[in-house]
Amino acid sequence: MSENHRPAQSAPDGGLALLRSDCGNCFGLCCVALTFTRSSDFAIDKDAGQPCPNLQQDFRCGIHTKLRTSGFAGCTGYDCFGAGQRVSQVTFGGRDWRQDPAGAQRMFRVLPVMRQLHELLWYLTQALDLPAARPVRAELARALEETEKLAGQDPDALLDLDVAAQRGRVNVLLLRTSELVRAGFPQRKKDRRGADLVGARLKGADLRGANLRGAYLIGADLRGADLRTADLIGADLRDTDLRGADLTGSIFLTQSQLNTARGDAATRLPAGLDRPSHW
Repeated sequence: MSENHRPAQSAPDGGLALLRSDCGNCFGLCCVALTFTRSSDFAIDKDAGQPCPNLQQDFRCGIHTKLRTSGFAGCTGYDCFGAGQRVSQVTFGGRDWRQDPAGAQRMFRVLPVMRQLHELLWYLTQALDLPAARPVRAELARALEETEKLAGQDPDALLDLDVAAQRGRVNVLLLRTSELVRAGFPQRKKDRRGADLVGARLKGADLRGANLRGAYLIGADLRGADLRTADLIGADLRDTDLRGADLTGSIFLTQSQLNTARGDAATRLPAGLDRPSHW
């Protein structure tokens, strides 16, 4: 976590860097707003709006360096795309939920709305940087501007927002972008969108240009696989073995997906994403 508090910024001027979590500028919102269900991911049950017992007075996690070994692996897989610091420092003007108990529930309800908008900003910003997306670049830029405008609204407007409708509009463009990027691999006729690939043995597989949108790759063996230009939006990579895999050039991959997977020093990652510490 960051030690210094900095003013939050919006996405268009800073690209993907400003859509990354900055816990030092957030009031621990994910540790309070979200529900925990006792499982292999969480050691306890926790209702939405109830602070996690590991949350300290300075809004930092008391077990941050040992979350996975303490039964909170689910926390390491969560990423807010920078929504937490924006809600904390911009939407609510730096007023934390402890200082403003009356507004706390609104802040907690705004977080998931903002997270969805920031996720869309992440995909749109990435799409705009893809050379193959040139035919739809103007539409992508308009969608980015529109989504950023929605994210900049006040709390009441955000809570009234039809996020699903905005996701639907943006998804049309992301699908078109995916088709343009993957057009260089016309031999990839098999569509694995939403496919059940749980535990699949895909070691060393050539998956360049594959459509893996929403595919279930839980526990799959992708060691040494070539995933360049593969569309991974929404793919479930929990416990997926990515050791030695090449993910450079894959599209719409997120940090939260990587955080739930397994990899090593030989795993090649796209620019803008970090190698998880547990690898």
